[in-house]
Amino acid sequence: LIPYFNKLIFLMKLNIANPKNGAQKIIDIENENDLRIFFDKKITNEIDVSTLGEEWKGFILKITGGQDKQGFPMKEGVLSNKRVKLLLSKGVSGCRGFGMKKGEKVRKSVRGCFVSPEIAVLNLIIIKEGKEINGLTDSKVKSQIGPKRAGKIRKMFRLSKGNDLRKYIVQTKKDGKKPFQKIQRIITPLSLQRKRFLHSVKKKKKLLIQKINYKNMEKCYSYIINEVN
Repeated sequence: LIPYFNKLIFLMKLNIANPKNGAQKIIDIENENDLRIFFDKKITNEIDVSTLGEEWKGFILKITGGQDKQGFPMKEGVLSNKRVKLLLSKGVSGCRGFGMKKGEKVRKSVRGCFVSPEIAVLNLIIIKEGKEINGLTDSKVKSQIGPKRAGKIRKMFRLSKGNDLRKYIVQTKKDGKKPFQKIQRIITPLSLQRKRFLHSVKKKKKLLIQKINYKNMEKCYSYIINEVN
């Protein structure tokens, strides 16, 4: 802990996520010696965190990112533990691109991918579990909304193409009513009818153009024959 104006400031926060059940937990690290296992490690490195305490024995965590005390994010591929300025385009991590034009680049400050003492929050995910930890491995967070694409819904519930996907929508109820969520790439009798109709319209249009072209060709031939005679 570091005293500052009679207050205690934590050295680093560990934001640990469990991808299996969707749970997330933030841990404040007070001892600097516990953080030495993270120093000089880069993003995507896997670390055994048994030294953090008995409850963390057997856990292996993977570094996914973080931010320093001023809020600048860590960027993968920047082989440094300091803050650097890079030319970033719109949509890249570290550059949201508000008000930027297409193809424009802006020089932004980002932190390197190596962990240093200047990091305030470190993002981690669980690769291997050990003992149960309250709020991280013993609970399961209910997802508020499920997949929208038809193929992903079939994969999630192991359905065949004949099943009605509208019965398997996962979303929260609002005011006692369950609104119908639009499913992407779903094939229904109405969509097949619409497809057949559009195909018939396209076919009729093609036949009409062929008839017009045939009549025009006849007129051209008749005109040429009259001119020759």
